[in-house]
Amino acid sequence: MKLAIIGTGYVGLVTGTCFAEVGHHVICVDNDAAKVKTLQAGGIPIYEPGLEDLVKKNVASGHLKFTASTAEGVEKSDVIFIAVPTPPQPDGSVDLSYIERVARDIAAAMTSYKIVVDKSTVPVKTGEKVAETIKRYCAAKVEFDVVSNPEFLREGFAVGDLMNPDRVVIGVRSQRPVAAMTEIYTPFKAPIIVTDINSAELIKHAANSFLALKISYINAIATICEAAGANVQEVAHGIGLDERIGRRFLNAGIGFGGSCFPKDLSAFIKISEQVGYEFKLLKEVQHINAGQMERFLKKITDTLWVLKDKKIGVLGLAFKQNTDDVRSSPAIDLCQRLLKDGATLRVHDPKAMDKAKALLPNVTYVDDMNAVADGCDALVVATEWDEFKQLDLARAKKGLTHPIMFDGRNLFDPAEMEKLGWIYKSVGR
Repeated sequence: MKLAIIGTGYVGLVTGTCFAEVGHHVICVDNDAAKVKTLQAGGIPIYEPGLEDLVKKNVASGHLKFTASTAEGVEKSDVIFIAVPTPPQPDGSVDLSYIERVARDIAAAMTSYKIVVDKSTVPVKTGEKVAETIKRYCAAKVEFDVVSNPEFLREGFAVGDLMNPDRVVIGVRSQRPVAAMTEIYTPFKAPIIVTDINSAELIKHAANSFLALKISYINAIATICEAAGANVQEVAHGIGLDERIGRRFLNAGIGFGGSCFPKDLSAFIKISEQVGYEFKLLKEVQHINAGQMERFLKKITDTLWVLKDKKIGVLGLAFKQNTDDVRSSPAIDLCQRLLKDGATLRVHDPKAMDKAKALLPNVTYVDDMNAVADGCDALVVATEWDEFKQLDLARAKKGLTHPIMFDGRNLFDPAEMEKLGWIYKSVGR
């Protein structure tokens, strides 16, 4: 198939590359000429495990190409995927200006039948607006179809998620594009669900909101566990073995973040209000998530008392492991709160330090995780990188003025840490 992907962020670049990997001819479009030049040379602007090698391989084979011209992408493709940002607005609704602009650009370039696919996460009824926009601005007045095909990628695991998806959702207004969409996804050997467009758009927001709910639920349980002298990890294991519940997304911590869950949760609350339903349950999910950071900060201040002029080492800046994405990162939020209270910080992240510098200009960046604690009054674990489990605890303890660790991701065993002489504070244990 001849495919175009408009937008080369975390979703667009992974999608285009994986489509090329299974044999489709893909042209990725981005209006950032410098980014396009980097991609054409086989480099990538983001960190995603396994992605760089696939980009280089498929650029070399000719299956994957990059351009700054939307018109070129439309002309050379039969199916056009829109994968541009849909950022939140101050009231929680979604800014659809990028979607609208791309729809107009596609319309202006169309001279024959095309399938236009919304891959970006968008509110319900966006497909209808995209169809209206293309019809209005298509001078050639050619036929087209608009399809909703939401992504279900986890940053840090996106290549594996796309190559081995749980399901593929295709929302259509007619049966005409179904065969082509099925052909695109047949190599991935996943269940294909064909729905109406509105249902497909709701599936993505409903799924992400449910996962956010699951995280906030276990964080609420963690609070109860601390008060009752229980262990949230043991509780999560016990309830997670119930196949109706499952163990995934039941890890207590300092709260969820990133570019998806907070944005999609706010958007779904707003969408629900617009159709006449107040989604109080999801508002409570937001409340619990915000409270989790407050409780963790209280652990730090209760132990260290005055934060002004305290030096704190922080492990982790990305919003989760296996990514360099710092958008809406709880780790960044935590650092900013500590700085506001007068602390000075030494920080380390395996991949996210370059991107964090714009948000945290006044901290010391340390290349070696084992050196972060040097001269500090305490050490904080803020992101669940597997590498941090290999921290040289003896080295870190020696570097600290006092052996204090606040583990916001429950990476270490409390009994073992106590045996090693640490003052150790974690979440829900």
